Formats: sequence, structure tokens, C-alpha cells
Amino acid sequence: MKDEDVSERSAPTSATTEAWVGLMRAQQRVLAAIEKDFKAAGLPPLGWYDVLWELVKAEAGRLRPFEIEARTLLAQYNLSRLIDRLEKEGLVRREAYGEDARGCWVTVTEAGRAMRARMWETYSRSIEKHVGAKLSDPDARKLATLLSRLV
Repeated sequence: MKDEDVSERSAPTSATTEAWVGLMRAQQRVLAAIEKDFKAAGLPPLGWYDVLWELVKAEAGRLRPFEIEARTLLAQYNLSRLIDRLEKEGLVRREAYGEDARGCWVTVTEAGRAMRARMWETYSRSIEKHVGAKLSDPDARKLATLLSRLV
């Protein structure tokens, strides 16, 4: 469908609404199942993994808080509290940002790298259990392609 056709509609079609509801329900249920798997394994919540993963991938294992926010789905006020908890657990440390005394780097520690790896063991099994086991590889590729059109 052309962009101008979509912009002329005042409401989504029933198919679009059904897709939206299905997407939201699937996301909510799969995330809840993954969080349950983390809890059963004695691991912290998924948000911790997301932050640690972004830091592990980053050059020198560090990012500024606004960079973490941009790379995750966490709002700034939630991210600040999460960084506080990660720091308290010794998984990250804050370092002064040389060019701006008000800013800081958030740097992953070796303990943070180890926690991320430990969390991945459970996370990868959860992804397979709650997504991979329910979709063939061609269906998973098709879904990924369709979802990429929304972002």
C-alpha cells in the first residue's frame, strides 16, 4: 500500500488492528515467560541483560548513559536507577567523562561480563523455548522481515 493511501485513512483496517493486538499480546507473553525463566534460574531481570549486553558490545566496554538509553528500550529515569543497582552489585562502574565534568561513562566490569554470559545461557534457552520451538526457520525469517518494516 502506498504511503498516501495510508495517510488518507482515519482508522486502521481490521487486519491492521488484529496484527497490532497480536503483536502486543505476543510481546507481553513472551517477555513474561522469559522473566519467569530468569527468576527460576535466580537471575536478575531482562533489563539488566540489555544494559550489560550493550556495554559488552561497545568499544572499551563503556557508554554514556544517553547512549545506553538510545540502544535499549529503557526510559532515562528507569535507566538511572538500574545503573545504580548494577553499580551496587559491582557489574558496572561510573567513570568521569573527561570533556564534561557533568557526564560519566558507564563501564562494564569483569563481574558484569560474567553475569551477562551467565544470563545468556538462560536467555538463549528461553528464546528457543518460547519463540524458536514455535516457528520454523523460514517463518522466523519472514516474521523478522515483516517486523523490520515497522521500525
